[in-house]
Amino acid sequence: MNSKLKNVLAGTLMAFVAVGTVNAQESEAKVTELLDALEEVNGGYGTLAAKKDVEYHYVYDNFDKGKDVSTERYIFNGEQSWGSYDQHEINLLPKQEGVAVQSLVDNQPALTLDGKSITDPKALGGTVFLRKVNFYWFAMMYKLTNPGTNYKYLGTEKVGDVTYDKVSLTYNADVTKKEQNDEYILYFNPETHLVDQFFFSLPAFGINQPILKMTLTYETVDGVLLSTVRESYMPNKEGGYVKSGEYTMTDIRFNNGFKKEDFLLK
Repeated sequence: MNSKLKNVLAGTLMAFVAVGTVNAQESEAKVTELLDALEEVNGGYGTLAAKKDVEYHYVYDNFDKGKDVSTERYIFNGEQSWGSYDQHEINLLPKQEGVAVQSLVDNQPALTLDGKSITDPKALGGTVFLRKVNFYWFAMMYKLTNPGTNYKYLGTEKVGDVTYDKVSLTYNADVTKKEQNDEYILYFNPETHLVDQFFFSLPAFGINQPILKMTLTYETVDGVLLSTVRESYMPNKEGGYVKSGEYTMTDIRFNNGFKKEDFLLK
């Protein structure tokens, strides 16, 4: 990462931590209130898990940098994950042509390109990362109370016409078993009780502080509230943000009868 970008990121982070102090007891009570209100709106993970599985069309568009287009399939029990990419210019074999298929079944990765198995350790490591990341982005708002989550109330901030409650989310590495965990600053809308936007880190790509921005647009599909459109923003040299990507889920179908054996690549 170049020095100019590091300076921009450092300045952005300083703006985030300039919030009023809240004692630990008040912080815990406020966070509990916000998470409970969100769960009352979306029904919690049980609402999602009751759908058994899902398939959807996913477009991961980084504009001039390229696009990934996939059919995504997940089984909620065990978080089994499968994806077939007709277009893969960003996160998966970007310099190779053909249909790429990934799977992560019982934490065992597999990858094929036009039906031929790929065993390169780096490519398989990328498969583990992408299968877990795609599942997480799909289910994030249902996973905010997972084991190992740590929260701190950061006060309020007005964005446009809305005064948001801000909450820091970090993870306990002893629970997640990961060397580096993402960090988030969540913005809870006091009227809808949803998270309209958040800032996040991406340590896998060298961004260790929550300075990347994501905004969310929601849609209810078969009784499940999902953020079907996400838009990402990068900080610029002027201290503002520039839109860097748009990630869209369509054709969402639950209860397809998938079994984890269906996700194994032969």
